[in-house]
Amino acid sequence: MPEHPNSDQTIAVAMSGGVDSSAVAALLRSQGYTLVGLTLQLWNQRRLSGHEGMPEAVQGRCCSIDDVYDARHVAEQLDIPYYVVNQQDRFEADVVKPFVAEYLAGRTPIPCTLCNNHLKFDQLLTTARQIGADRIATGHYARNHFDETRQRWILSRPADHTKDQTYFLFGLTQEQLSRTLFPLGEMQKPAVREMASDAGLNVASKPDSQEICFIPGGDYNVFLKAYLDEQGEDLPDSSGELVSSSGEVIGRHEGIQSFTVGQRKGLGLTSSDPLYVLAIHPDSHRVTVGSNDQLMSTDLRANRLNWISIPELTEDTRVTIKVRHRHTPASATLSPGPDGTVTATFDEPQRAITPGQAAVFYQENEVVGGGWIF
Repeated sequence: MPEHPNSDQTIAVAMSGGVDSSAVAALLRSQGYTLVGLTLQLWNQRRLSGHEGMPEAVQGRCCSIDDVYDARHVAEQLDIPYYVVNQQDRFEADVVKPFVAEYLAGRTPIPCTLCNNHLKFDQLLTTARQIGADRIATGHYARNHFDETRQRWILSRPADHTKDQTYFLFGLTQEQLSRTLFPLGEMQKPAVREMASDAGLNVASKPDSQEICFIPGGDYNVFLKAYLDEQGEDLPDSSGELVSSSGEVIGRHEGIQSFTVGQRKGLGLTSSDPLYVLAIHPDSHRVTVGSNDQLMSTDLRANRLNWISIPELTEDTRVTIKVRHRHTPASATLSPGPDGTVTATFDEPQRAITPGQAAVFYQENEVVGGGWIF
């Protein structure tokens, strides 16, 4: 007989070096599971440091060398095996290159969602199988369970809505959800830190990561120039006209990659009233600007859909929708469209619906599914 009812189950813990994933490892260890710690090495943080404008190092980014060190130290404290899995080539192919292409096309991508879909779950589950682990566990704030009636795995918002990460997880498949644990789904963040402190983990008070791991300082323009230079490519000339909503030319810009819908700063325009980016036109290189009121819209279209609580959308359905991570879910009617697309019509206008961002659909706390705004 096993010493503990959970000791015959091996779980691979995705360890980022932060307090959340470390607390997950400590919690599961206390519950008697056999654990293996895994960290994905995704990006050389100093890779572009010699290029103009790129800093040597920036604090607060996820997946840094310091994070690997912290994760290894936690694994040693908990006395569990620990491995670093090098996925830099795949991360560049599946996350960095699409990010660059989207920005150059005048859209605003979400690299963290692509990373979750293509690496943090897909590759971790593959690696887990290779080392004999039944499931993976992560420090994401989310909940999942199997619904017997619908015969589907359901993804739901966590107890701590201020830390809700389901917006970034809408692309998870039924297979991935069936083999993933979210132990923090029922917890509040202060309690997680307290649990890590009680376990004697040095990362208990470590700040949460804020920066995208491959963009130090958050300056996308500097990164794009540095990355293309490293690849031996020039930044494409997408300079063009700044125009009003009526089509009047009111200025010029140096490239559409410098803009995102809703942007106010950096337009290089003088106006008695604040101006915002309303739309980016990659074909003509025009950028349309206007008032804050003109940023409001009552509909969106999305493609590249993934359904979670339902197998597919076959009829008009009432949902709430997030169009950004920090967006309060807004009531809407979701309608199936042609060629695997959907159209959402909001009850009230929403601000700065941005091509390239995700739209995630909810019914109460359940994630119905999501797609990419176009």
